Amino acid sequence: MRSSVQNATLALLLEVAGTPKPGNVDRAHDFPDLHFDHFLAGAVGARPGLAAAADGAPVGEAFETAVAGMADQRGGNTQFGALLLLVPLVAAARAELSPASVRAVVEDTTVADAAAFYRAFEHVDVFVDDPPADAEALDVRRGADAIPALEERGLTLSDVMALSADADGVAREWTTGFERVFWAGERVLELDGPVSERGARVFLELLADAPDTLVAKQHGQAAAEAVSERAAAVLDGSADPESFADDLVASGRNPGTTADLVAAGLFVALERGVTV
Repeated sequence: MRSSVQNATLALLLEVAGTPKPGNVDRAHDFPDLHFDHFLAGAVGARPGLAAAADGAPVGEAFETAVAGMADQRGGNTQFGALLLLVPLVAAARAELSPASVRAVVEDTTVADAAAFYRAFEHVDVFVDDPPADAEALDVRRGADAIPALEERGLTLSDVMALSADADGVAREWTTGFERVFWAGERVLELDGPVSERGARVFLELLADAPDTLVAKQHGQAAAEAVSERAAAVLDGSADPESFADDLVASGRNPGTTADLVAAGLFVALERGVTV
């Protein structure tokens, strides 16, 4: 029987192996400077942080360790958002993995966890929006320089996620008991076939259900909604998935948040007994 750490590492590998996963790196599609191999290396490098979460380390510390290890490859940011979901899930799996157990992990986070989250941004370049003028002191791109503002305001990692939940799909999961992640996990369990292919199918279903927040940040809400409409067309058979994938890669429209949700959903499915 695999451990939670093994399942989390495998989930990262299965996510990138799912093909086609339009707009994302998969077995058939690379970006100019970010390749399939980088994701494999990122998954392996993240393992010590995932192991720390399983051993009871603070969530922020485990996340920073995972990101530092993930970043030890030449491609850059491969799985930052996925790890932000997986670390609390692995911590929650020390008990019975459920929405209630992951809520408890989220609610127990501290200001120190938030500080470690900010330090993680110093290990890798992550796309984020410019903050409102009244929140510039909390800009995550400041890394450790923002920690005094966190401490002054007493913001825990849960608080930080809540501040971003309206615009960021990963942060939103932290405020909803990982609702879409657990849905994705159950959907993977319901489907048949190779698990990586099930992940690719769930990616399209999640994308058709809601616009990807990374696409919205980079290209605008209308563009994100258009991507969701095309995903729905692929699902109903009226559009070709390979053409959709090629078009998104060519236009730089990367539904990366949806891919993060799939990685976390695959972990839930593996913890609940899906076999590979």
